[in-house]
Amino acid sequence: MGSQEVSNVDWQGKRVTVAGLGVSGIPAARALHERGARVTVVNDGDDERSRAQAAELEALGITVRLGDGATLPESTELVVTAPGWKPDKPLFLAAAEAGVPVWGDVELAWRLRGQDGREPAPWLAVTGTNGKTTTVRMLASILEAAGLRTAAVGNIGVSLLDAALGDETYDVLAVELSSYQLHWAPSLRAHSGAVLNLAPDHLDWHGSMAGYAADKGRIYEGNSVACVYNAQDGATEDLVREADVEEGCRAIGFTLGTPGPSQLGVVDGILVDRAFVTNRQKQAQELAEVADVNPPAPHNIANALAAAALARAYGVPPTAVRDGLRAFRPDAHRIEHIADIDGVTYIDDSKATNTHAAEASLAAYDPIVWIAGGLAKGATFDELVTGAAERLRGVVLIGADRALIREALARHAPEVPVVDLDRTDTGAMSAAVGEAARLALPGDTVLLAPACASMDMFVNYNKRGEAFADAVRRLADESA
Repeated sequence: MGSQEVSNVDWQGKRVTVAGLGVSGIPAARALHERGARVTVVNDGDDERSRAQAAELEALGITVRLGDGATLPESTELVVTAPGWKPDKPLFLAAAEAGVPVWGDVELAWRLRGQDGREPAPWLAVTGTNGKTTTVRMLASILEAAGLRTAAVGNIGVSLLDAALGDETYDVLAVELSSYQLHWAPSLRAHSGAVLNLAPDHLDWHGSMAGYAADKGRIYEGNSVACVYNAQDGATEDLVREADVEEGCRAIGFTLGTPGPSQLGVVDGILVDRAFVTNRQKQAQELAEVADVNPPAPHNIANALAAAALARAYGVPPTAVRDGLRAFRPDAHRIEHIADIDGVTYIDDSKATNTHAAEASLAAYDPIVWIAGGLAKGATFDELVTGAAERLRGVVLIGADRALIREALARHAPEVPVVDLDRTDTGAMSAAVGEAARLALPGDTVLLAPACASMDMFVNYNKRGEAFADAVRRLADESA
């Protein structure tokens, strides 16, 4: 299916099983029911919330089976699943055995787009281990600066089903896609796609690094204009080589160094384009200054270059890249500046929930008092600590798996002072900030980049970041 073709499925009477009552399952069930499908929703849980959601759907005439997400309903012709359901669940094994296709919410949105007769908006799609949300929001800001009707959708913002089926019309969509979503989206064909980086993550879901990479690489399948890859991450370029794209589609690299032909990069503090110019062997187009990127940390400049590459692939002028980057404001808890106290800068990067994200964060500052720890999710920390050791003034450890980081520090940075807070209560963050302030000298950065998930101590990384920010503000009040 080409990037602008519309899939005309006759839904009338089609027996569809929707797996999961979550944020994607309920809209999917409603949309399919409205189109005449005979929908059955299956859900593992049978709690009070699930029963309330089920009652709403049943009032519409949709069948709901609670507490049984494993059995494939009889005569099912299609399964539409929430993206987080693992491929080895019995429901999917039964579907495979019966020859029943399985789609995710992204696939459903892709198939439904344009069925109301409107011209479907092309998708500029982004995936990667880290930086997806920031890049997609930067891209949407650039597209808006070019005067285009757009939205940041997918794994963030507006749901893809709402974007595909809602009253709002769009010229182009900036789409964030997780590896889970890509796994269940076999016919997706984006206008242009980007893989920002690849590092081990979600391997319990994908089964292996190869499986994870292959699902990320699906974003390039059928691209019509550009496959954007990270020139400093060879694994992303490998995925481009393996992709089956439309004739004329180009491989476009981005790099923090000087760009070669068909690349975007950085020269003397300027973001430049040597890909979408008339003579890319000899010409370079200035797009923006590094200072236009907020914040101008190395990994965020890489995000900006990827967003710029996708926008330029869509034909956006250079001035819109600059204006869009200037207008962009990062989400909370992503290398967010909280305060400067007694010459020390306090940065909240609670979103750095894995080692790859923490590595990028640690690379942005020097010297650092690092607050780290939480749930390791099977990660190891030797490589992270080795890379950051020379920039560490001190380390404060919190959380359930802090011993793993402490042991890596003992092996690779034994001279760095470490405070090990043997507590996992939420008040530990206030103590951590106090210890970090004690270790820090004027000119240092106290950096919350945990390299771990938050659920041992907090509901999510947002709450962890808020606890850090609150503790820093209390410290500021005491120092005033």
